[in-house]
Amino acid sequence: MAQDDQEINYFVRVHNTDLDGTKPVLISLTGIKGVGRHTAKFIAETAGVEKNVLMGKLDEASVDRIREVVSNYADRIPVWMSNRPKDVYTGVKRHLLGADVTMTVDDDINLLKKIRAYRGIRHETGQKVRGQRTKSTGRTGLIVGVKRKKA
Repeated sequence: MAQDDQEINYFVRVHNTDLDGTKPVLISLTGIKGVGRHTAKFIAETAGVEKNVLMGKLDEASVDRIREVVSNYADRIPVWMSNRPKDVYTGVKRHLLGADVTMTVDDDINLLKKIRAYRGIRHETGQKVRGQRTKSTGRTGLIVGVKRKKA
């Protein structure tokens, strides 16, 4: 087996996230919260990086281009591609990445609880929120099975 003349970086740091250097760029970028496969493809194409090359084999200039595209991602995409097309508080288009995603979701749920919306009440009580059936699924507790009356 031929030896690679380039050393592989097992961890590549992009947007406060350690990405796996042993995976292709397209798959590795999905390790950032808020980046899916479609977004990763857009980032790789915009940065001018080959999608199928291992992330750890990229040179520092390519990784810097990826970092720059990720940091300015929201400015380069259309509204339909952002994960927050109209922010509740500011009304502007944003695309959240990393820890901002979880913080914003938690803030949204707390807002629903605060204004006593139906979805907020369902979150508080630990019930299903999106209209799923609850008669027979999602039961919690120690009782297993259903007792029937003897006829």
